[in-house]
Amino acid sequence: MRRREFITLVGVAAVMGPSPARAEQTRKLPIIGFLGPAWSAQDFEDRLRELGWIAGRTVAIEYRSAEGHTERSNEIATEFVRLKVNVIVTVGDLRPSR
Repeated sequence: MRRREFITLVGVAAVMGPSPARAEQTRKLPIIGFLGPAWSAQDFEDRLRELGWIAGRTVAIEYRSAEGHTERSNEIATEFVRLKVNVIVTVGDLRPSR
């Protein structure tokens, strides 16, 4: 796993860590807004699972992709804000360039 991916996941875990006050207030799942290429979504879910977060059970994930059109990123981020996600995770193209 690359350093940036690890730091992102640690940040997600820290923000969404257990909170007795939050648990008492509501049973609503925390929501992650995931903006990235489809090929990275499964790796993200796998790493969350390793940290004890299971999509649909302990966390909800809203997936979006700009499909290579970076100008859509602002639109998608605005949508995440409207949806009131707890955390926005973005993933760029991590494949090495030639």
